[in-house]
Parts: sequence; structure tokens; C-alpha cells
Amino acid sequence: MNQLLEAFAWISEPSNWTGPSGILARSGEHLGYTLLTLLIAAAIAVPIGWWVGHTGRGRGLTVALSGAARALPTLGLVTLMGLLLGIGLIAPLTAFVVLAIPSVLAGAYAGFEAIDRGVVNAARAQGFTESQILWRIEAPLGLPLLIGGLRSAALQVVATATLAAYVGAGGLGRYLFLGLKTQDYAMMLGSSLIVVALAILLELAFSAAAWLSVPTGVKVARRGAAA
Repeated sequence: MNQLLEAFAWISEPSNWTGPSGILARSGEHLGYTLLTLLIAAAIAVPIGWWVGHTGRGRGLTVALSGAARALPTLGLVTLMGLLLGIGLIAPLTAFVVLAIPSVLAGAYAGFEAIDRGVVNAARAQGFTESQILWRIEAPLGLPLLIGGLRSAALQVVATATLAAYVGAGGLGRYLFLGLKTQDYAMMLGSSLIVVALAILLELAFSAAAWLSVPTGVKVARRGAAA
């Protein structure tokens, strides 16, 4: 309990929030790493996932590769990238993207697979092109599950982004490694609590986005079925 109170005291100390190494700056770096990772992972995984979901090809290989990527040890991957790419942001960012891709990829193709095939076949019968089916039917209906995949990836990355400091980058991990070195456990626990707070904020934001992304007609149909 004393350590928890000390951690809150460290967080509430105004001087710890200011400057280039303050909590505000480190939190911004941490959140920036997370969002940049999601952007890069989405640019890679969403087109592949949509192609798999739309065509039905390569699903087995995609699932196998995603499962293998999920099993990679985070610290080992960050260390390996640091040895290959050197000290700085590129190494941990590359590792985080590799770790984020499986969740985004799964959300992308699962969103398409969850769509009733009767809807897609009806669109084809009405003369929709494959591109129209993709963008006007499959992408909107599959968006909630895609956002769910992004949410899973975001929560994983925001937790592991503390390891960026292990190879010389910034973020809230700086406090963890500095606190470990100086035996300042209040700093370590306080920075961990801030990471938890960021994870909760991201969870709430993605949950709201997932709800808003459900088409109105689908919401009405669900209410009718529930009634």
C-alpha cells in the first residue's frame, strides 16, 4: 500500500509533468509509438485481410502465419531488431508492427467472413462489380470486427511499447528502466499506472468507434431481433 501511495505521489508531483522528460512528453511519445505502429500495421494487414476475406484464398496460410507471429517473444524480438537495426526508434517500431499485424489481419478477414454470403450473392445478382461489393458492402459491414482487431493490437502495443526504451527510444518505458536502475520503485509503479490508464483510454475509444461503425440498418435489425 505504501508503494502505491508513493506511486500516486510521484504522478501527482507537478514538476514530474514538465520538460522534455516529463510525464506529458513521455506519454505523448508512448501514445505516438502506439498509433504509428497501428497505422503501419493496418497499411500492411488490412489489404491482405480483405483480399483473403473477399476471395477466400490463402486463409489457412494466413491463419498459420498469424498464429506463429503471435507466439514470438516480445523482448526477444525487440532485442533482435535492436541488434539488426541499431539503437533508436526503428528497431522497436519494427518489432511492434510485427506483433500488431496478426490482430489487425484477423480482424480484417474475419469481418468479411462474418458477412452473410446471401447479401454478397444478392449484390452480384444485381450487377455489382467486385470492387463495388468490396467497398459498398463488405468493407462497411466488416468494419466493426476490423476495429476490434485494431483494438486488440492497440492494447498489446501500448503495453509493450515500454520496451522501446530498452533500445534507446523514448516513451514511458524510460521511467521503468531508470527506476529499476536507481531502485526508485515509486517511479516504476507510477509509470506502469500511466500505461494502464492509456490502455483504458484506448479501449474506450476503440469500443466507441466499433459501436459507431455498425450500420444503422444492422442496429435496427438487432433491436428487432432482441425484442
